[in-house]
Amino acid sequence: MDFNLTDDQKAFAESARAFAEGVFAPEAARWDAEHIFPKEALKAAGELGFMGLYTPEAAGGLGLGRLDTSVIVEELARGCTSTAAFLTIHNMATSMIGTYGSPELVEEWCPSLVSGEKLASYCLTEPGHGSDAGNLRSTARAEGDNYVVNGSKMFISGGGDTDVLVVMLRTGEPGPRGISAFAIPADAPGISYGKAEEKMGWNSQPTRAVTFENVIVPAGNRLGDEGQGFKIAMQGLDGGRINIATCSVGTAQAALETAVAYVKDRQQFGQAIADFQHTQFKLADMTTELVAARQMVRLAAFKLDSKDPDATSYCAMAKRFATDVCFNICNDALQLHGGYGYIREYPLERHVRDTRVHQILEGTNEIMRVIVGRRLLMDGALEVIK
Repeated sequence: MDFNLTDDQKAFAESARAFAEGVFAPEAARWDAEHIFPKEALKAAGELGFMGLYTPEAAGGLGLGRLDTSVIVEELARGCTSTAAFLTIHNMATSMIGTYGSPELVEEWCPSLVSGEKLASYCLTEPGHGSDAGNLRSTARAEGDNYVVNGSKMFISGGGDTDVLVVMLRTGEPGPRGISAFAIPADAPGISYGKAEEKMGWNSQPTRAVTFENVIVPAGNRLGDEGQGFKIAMQGLDGGRINIATCSVGTAQAALETAVAYVKDRQQFGQAIADFQHTQFKLADMTTELVAARQMVRLAAFKLDSKDPDATSYCAMAKRFATDVCFNICNDALQLHGGYGYIREYPLERHVRDTRVHQILEGTNEIMRVIVGRRLLMDGALEVIK
């Protein structure tokens, strides 16, 4: 058991850190304040392979594992949480096309997606159903060589500003076995978009509802077999939970570094506030929780790479723990700044706003508890905590 990063992983991290510091970090505050979707920055990320991290090599991606990907995403999130989070969503959708699409579909979309020339959105969430992939109501009805798609999706990251939508739709019987996945051009006739949502955070990526009204989709745009969509969605959610947790870890690392620099410089009562024991205790707790979160996320990523039967539980635990404690780390870093933490001259208030949504996405943390709790009640469940 070796917890050290490999030489390749260290190189990945250094490359991602240099990119985040040079491209994401200098503009993150402006993107947030002006609600700018930084397509050029994402295209630049594609030039380094960051837009196709775990898309198969045969489809033009890097074909990395989830642990390697987590190392990279953590560094990107240090630069801009919101943009890094969209990048992970794009990666998930692109990987689904590259893995489950026909050779023709892969050739049509993957080269431009992995390069960042074009962008992808993932459409699972529906009004009233959240991320309950087994109970979707939006439909794709087979009609000759096509499907006719009707329904609506909500909270779609990049919606209205991306080029292709990976959509989960009901093609058959009620329940999980009736779900299929499709890649649909975002400008297909019959697709309309709602207003850009005014959000607390994640302001460098637009979020809209998407409506499908008699949208004609060729059968060749289906990903995998009919009825395979639920399996594809669940695999996406396992990886997505690691992605979101990793974004929290990267942001918490940035917040901690900012706080450490500030308390060394800030003077109160004739001395730096770093000299107060209370400050040192707080920083020690923040660091301990950050390291624990990082290790749990990387363990879950390792389990997923290893196809461990308990990987879903580990992904759920990592997502629940990391997003909770890393939000608290960002909040504590803000508190250490006093009133300065509350103003936009410093990045802390943005870190707090951006990480708050991570506790909700890819299934709320209450759902994560349900997943793990149910697993613990099954026979042999103690294996999950060994």
